[in-house]
Amino acid sequence: MTPTDRRTALRAGAGLVAAGAFAPACAAPDTAGRTASSSHTSPAPATPTAARAPTRAAPAPRAFPGRPAQIGHGPRDRPRVALTFHGQGDPALARALLTEAERHGARVTVLAVGTWLDEHPELARRVLDGGHDLGNHTHRHIDVNALPEAAARDEITRCAERLRRLTGSIGTWFRPSRAARATPLVERLARAAGYPHVLSYDVDSRDFTSPGGPAVARQVLGEVRNGSVVSLHFGYPDTLAALPVVLEELGRRGLHAVTTTELLS
Repeated sequence: MTPTDRRTALRAGAGLVAAGAFAPACAAPDTAGRTASSSHTSPAPATPTAARAPTRAAPAPRAFPGRPAQIGHGPRDRPRVALTFHGQGDPALARALLTEAERHGARVTVLAVGTWLDEHPELARRVLDGGHDLGNHTHRHIDVNALPEAAARDEITRCAERLRRLTGSIGTWFRPSRAARATPLVERLARAAGYPHVLSYDVDSRDFTSPGGPAVARQVLGEVRNGSVVSLHFGYPDTLAALPVVLEELGRRGLHAVTTTELLS
């Protein structure tokens, strides 16, 4: 990556900070709690985009025989990694991250929050049209593992319903909100909803702590290896600033950023 490219990426991240691009993520329960309350009592009205039938059905979940119910990484003998993004936050940041990945020839996995899809339904198709995986990160992004059975089921199925309405599929993956791994109950509920596997990860970027783009890049590059599944987030300018650095270095190491489906295929 050239100094000019790095300055461009960092300026993009700084500009989005100034514009108030920060959004709640897996480590911000107070913000998510307020979002959850308003979403539950006043669901967003269906928009023309959200109500329109999908132009083509998106890929459905599939089982990977021999893989555990909760998948934390892919094969260690192939030079591939999966960059996975928790999908919520400023839509401009989301589009910028997708565009940056595509500029480097990378494909990613987006686990979308249901309320985020209600607010920005066009982003479901944007993800798929870019060749990326799209999945379910619960409806309101609350601690799904701490919920009673009926409420946890509702979180999973409501997001699945939105994905189906927008794309014709419930998405290819499910990841629990506010946790790296699902409890046995949530794992069972996800399977009943149509997801054969729960998607975990083995590299946590910690980007939601806003440590700065260089720190995010160091965290990822210090742990990533063949088969890694990396946890990242939309909604944080530091992630956008780090992504070109990460992708350039992955390329130098001969590691290809692919969708989680491709990682396991």
